[in-house]
Parts: sequence; C-alpha cells; structure tokens
Amino acid sequence: MAKLSTRTGVKEHKVVSHEDWLAARKALLVKEKKFTHAREKLAQQRRNLPWEKVEKQYVFDGPRGRETLADLFNGRSQLIVYHFMFAPEWLQGCAHCSFWADHYDGMIAHLNQRDVSFVVISRAPRAKIEEFKKRMGWRFKWVSCSQNYFNHDYGTSFTPDQIWRGVANYNYAEVKSRMTDREGISVFYKDDRGDIFHTYSCYARGIDMVNTTYQFLDLVPKGRDEDPENPQSWVKHHDKYKNSPDG
Repeated sequence: MAKLSTRTGVKEHKVVSHEDWLAARKALLVKEKKFTHAREKLAQQRRNLPWEKVEKQYVFDGPRGRETLADLFNGRSQLIVYHFMFAPEWLQGCAHCSFWADHYDGMIAHLNQRDVSFVVISRAPRAKIEEFKKRMGWRFKWVSCSQNYFNHDYGTSFTPDQIWRGVANYNYAEVKSRMTDREGISVFYKDDRGDIFHTYSCYARGIDMVNTTYQFLDLVPKGRDEDPENPQSWVKHHDKYKNSPDG
C-alpha cells in the first residue's frame, strides 16, 4: 500500500502490478462506455425538448451600442448565453463565474463553425463590464442587460421583493436565498422568419459540464478535492492566485 500525503484527498492507495492495473482499467472502461452512451441519449433528450417563443423585445448595451436579442445571433441560427453574476452595484464580477469564463475564448471559433454564437450577459453597466473584462484579459462578447429584465426573465436575477423575503425561484424550484444574481446558461434558436425561441436553460450544478478545469480535475487522483460544505471556497479571480500559471 503506497502512502501519499495530501491536504484532504489521497492518503493511501492500492498499488498493483501492470497486469492487475490493466484488468481494473478495462473493467472501468466498460462502465465509462455505458455512461458515455447514457450521456449521448440525455443530450438528445435535451435537444428534443419543446421550445417556447420569445415574445418580449430585449435591447442590450454592447460593444456596438444598442443590440437586440436577434442581433446577438450575429447571422447564425443558434445562440448560447452565459448569465454572469455581476450586479450593477458590484465593483467586480463574480469569482466563480470568472472561473467558468476563463475557458470561453478558445471555444468561440469552433462554436461559430457549427452555426452557434456565444455571448455573456450581466446586469452591470457596460463601462464596469469593459473594465473588468480588460483586467481579466478576456475577448468574448459581453453585453449589459441593465436596461431590461432579461436575466430576471431567464431565472438568474431576482427582484427586491424576492431578496427581501429571502425566497427566489432558481433552477425551477423555490430556494432560500438573498442573493441578487445567480449563474446560468440559456440557449436560443432563430428561424428563417426571424422568430426567436428559448430551447434550454440550466443552472447551479447543471453548468458543471462546460467547465473544462473540473472535467480535468475529475481525472486526477485527488479529484476536485473541495470542501463539501463550501465546494468552491478555493476559487479566486485568476489574477489573485499566488502562483502564476505553470509556476
């Protein structure tokens, strides 16, 4: 039994011959393939969900000035929105949403090749968004919904009454919360006539699937190695970590 030192994760672990390791790995591969097939079926069920037509007219403040929801498609038929926690009164964007956002720039060219546009939307005014975006070194499109109820309508921002009562509707259920904003992803489709449809939204743990760091951490011996009572207590804005990348 090999002894390994760690903060909270691996302390001891079984060490075997290559032959025994290979046998165990092949046994796990059977389960991994079964999970992959189940995930593909779930993805198809997600795509098969009925749609709802977007009836409201939303106007955002973006790099090009006033932009409608239709404009955000940028000539494509599919749009992914990340609802980023950044309330108007905050001095900076949420560190946890920033953890997710650190993965976005590299994927956009590939999404565009599959008829998908991507945009981040927050309630903060555009001046604050641009300042924070520059600090973080991000290039993805980020617009403000400070003049509309887009994030409220799609379940990631809450009214003063909800905040005062400490009860909000989030992730399709009533939850106890006094937060002004939460995280989420919403997907939209625009047909040839220009009609827009809301096809999917997910929140909370539902957005884990797009966090590449978490997917890699799930492969290593310590896993995510997080505090069960406060899982993301270790997360900071990337310019606040003590060690530089690859340091």
